Amino acid sequence: MEIKEARFLISNTDVERCPKPDKPEYAFIGRSNVGKSSLINMLAQKKALAKISGTPGKTRLINHFVINEEWYLVDLPGYGYAKIAKKERQKWEKLVRDYVLSRKNLICIFVLIDMRHKPQQIDLEFMEWLGTNQVPFTIIFTKADKLKPGVLEMNIETYRNKMYESWAEIPTHFVSSAEKSMGRIEILNYIERLNETLQ
Repeated sequence: MEIKEARFLISNTDVERCPKPDKPEYAFIGRSNVGKSSLINMLAQKKALAKISGTPGKTRLINHFVINEEWYLVDLPGYGYAKIAKKERQKWEKLVRDYVLSRKNLICIFVLIDMRHKPQQIDLEFMEWLGTNQVPFTIIFTKADKLKPGVLEMNIETYRNKMYESWAEIPTHFVSSAEKSMGRIEILNYIERLNETLQ
């Protein structure tokens, strides 16, 4: 897939105000500081499409972008950042839950996992929640450039083994690096294939 145009559409704290569900939608989510905005900018090849912040947990809105006037890319609030008020965190979590369960045009959620860390309970629980609610998702392992190839493979295998403790099948996964543009073609081609199945 070639991205010819990527533009910001709207930010929301209310699912009801999201764009009309008239295009396939792909959402990106992960723990705070997982490199979500950097990945989105890398996919679109636009440095400032999604705002990058040095402060974890900065994304507090549902941000919609339209790609090639054909599909929506959605930047969801990150989860798991402890240094905010519990009430505020619960509000974010409700926003994400409402969005995930109500968007009928949501084709797939990309769950971003920082490959430098061992499997985190919060990621595993979120994916289990998606599975329980029959929401299709794909894993993107981020920051691959920060690890040596052997360590990267070992960490992915550790993650797979951990998921096999509660999953019969492991979802599709991609390995990415926003810095090196690693995984860009594979992820975009995957989205293109999913779009083609809808026609």
